[in-house]
Amino acid sequence: MSKRKTAIVVAPGRGTYGKGELGSIARLHGARFGARIADFDAQRRTRGQPTVSELDGAERFSVATHMRGDVAAPLIYTATVLDWLSIDRDRFDVVATLGNSMGWYSALALGGAVSVSDGFRIANAMGLNSQTHGPGGQILMQVVDENWRPVPGLREALFACVADIAARPGVGLALSIDLAGMLVFAGNEEGLAALLAEAPPTPGRDPLRLAGHGPFHTPLMYGSADKAQAELPASLFAGPSIPMVDGRGHIWRRFASDPSAIWDYTFGHQILAPYDFARSVEVAVREFAPDVIILPGPGDTLGGAIAQSLIGIGWQGLSDKASFAERQKADPILLSMGRPEQRELVVA
Repeated sequence: MSKRKTAIVVAPGRGTYGKGELGSIARLHGARFGARIADFDAQRRTRGQPTVSELDGAERFSVATHMRGDVAAPLIYTATVLDWLSIDRDRFDVVATLGNSMGWYSALALGGAVSVSDGFRIANAMGLNSQTHGPGGQILMQVVDENWRPVPGLREALFACVADIAARPGVGLALSIDLAGMLVFAGNEEGLAALLAEAPPTPGRDPLRLAGHGPFHTPLMYGSADKAQAELPASLFAGPSIPMVDGRGHIWRRFASDPSAIWDYTFGHQILAPYDFARSVEVAVREFAPDVIILPGPGDTLGGAIAQSLIGIGWQGLSDKASFAERQKADPILLSMGRPEQRELVVA
């Protein structure tokens, strides 16, 4: 019997390459994956863009530069896919991949639906395309208490508030991403202002306007979808070699997935409709029953959302933040490659 642990791999999305990650691509991967980085740099150079190496090697982190879509997306993709290639396959049998929002583009490469090189092409193009949208952005709101237990009635109250605001003339507002313990709402400026003014009180952090983010996963992103479909052909796609779970909880299986349908979802529904990350985690763990969940870099900020998704379905007895912390000490179920002590358990 194989001694390998089964694993699902979750690709992070926007907001994960921050000040603490500056220089990490060169430091962690420069020696081993120099040729991969050179390919990514060449793709950027051809488009007249600063290279990944230049951006990762900057003297200091700049919110104005590094958080912009056309910079953040290629940096995050590079860090994620090179971490993926670093996973010790003698210790882990990867049974499925998924991602959060922009992380879906990384998941396509992790799952083999596109090549690593074409995955960078897609992530880089979508970093630019994501800036093609109407006015608006995203607001992050917490719906669990300090021990990651749902606040009774809060989720329902927020959705009712959003529905009321969205029904007003000239207002755009909708769910963008469901992160289990947090909800991201997106819309135009009128919708966002109304939400901040009228939303019921939330625990923990105050509602947060996400810097540099557009109204992702809403119909306000039609310009982005149109550009993607015109620039990125279906011929880049193939059937996955590893099952992929998308932002609806749909599983794209080996030998049973139409590449053109993956293309259509990626540059249609995935851009224009809510991304249910919590459901994708729920489906992945219930369907594939992994021993562990591996979170590649950059960073580890998505770890809380993964844990809250597991708590939401009581996975293996997890019921709150305290029980998750105890499990992590005794027998970690979540291995975050952005944490040095957990990275050592994963890399070859």
